[in-house]
Order: sequence, then structure tokens, then C-alpha cells
Amino acid sequence: MQKEIKQSWHFKQSPEEVWEYLTKPELIEQWLMKNDFQPIVGRKFRFTFVSKPDGKYQGGLDCEVLEVKPFNKLSYSWNGGTKDGSRTFNSIVVWTLIPKDNETELQLQHTGFTIPEDLFTHSDGWKICLKRLEESINTIKQWEHNL
Repeated sequence: MQKEIKQSWHFKQSPEEVWEYLTKPELIEQWLMKNDFQPIVGRKFRFTFVSKPDGKYQGGLDCEVLEVKPFNKLSYSWNGGTKDGSRTFNSIVVWTLIPKDNETELQLQHTGFTIPEDLFTHSDGWKICLKRLEESINTIKQWEHNL
């Protein structure tokens, strides 16, 4: 069984601009979830969301910042479970930013899955969230351009 998610996205913004969307709580909330994130190694934080009535997962993730290399790499633990408490998952999210002619390739690696359903659900979820990130960062840039 595949045990990790690997996705790559291209942004017209610099790594510094994309980094802000990975590290500022108010910007993270625009495309991912409410959070109390701070880019400090060892800092424990939480992502929260309203779980759908028919959803399987509880409405929060307990995380800890594992690595911070500004404008280059960010990683944190990603730990949650099902609403009914029947299982938990403990995984790691790694973001890598690669500069490309003042643009950015953003790579996501999410590892540690043991159950196919969790892998597939998270893979689909990341695609949706990264599409929102793309829309969010491009909306802001378009707004700034029009000023």
C-alpha cells in the first residue's frame, strides 16, 4: 500500500510570498483551517474545523512544528482521529519551496498513513485546499495589482 501523498503546485509568486501563506495563521485559515500556528520548532498547535454531520473525522488536529527553514522548508506532525474513536492517525506534513525564476514550486509530502481510506481522503482534501491556496494568493496579488 502507498503510505504517502506527494503533490506539487506552481505559483507565480516568490518563495517569500508563498511562505507567508504557510506560516501566518490568518493566511493559513483562508485556505486550510483555523489554527494557532507559529513557525517555531517544538511549538504545539492545533488545526480546527467543523466536522460534517456524516463525516468520519473529529474536528481537530494536534500538531507540533518539527522543522522551519524560512522560505525553503516547513514540517509538522499531523495527528487526529475518527469521531467514534475507533482509530487515530499520526502523520507528518512537509512543505518544500523551490525557487524557479522568481516563482515557486511548492511540494507537499504527507507521510505515515496506515489505512488506505485515510490516505485517499487526505489526498483529495489536499487537492481542494491547495486549489483554495492558489485562489487566495492570486486574489490578493490581483487586488494589489489593481491598486
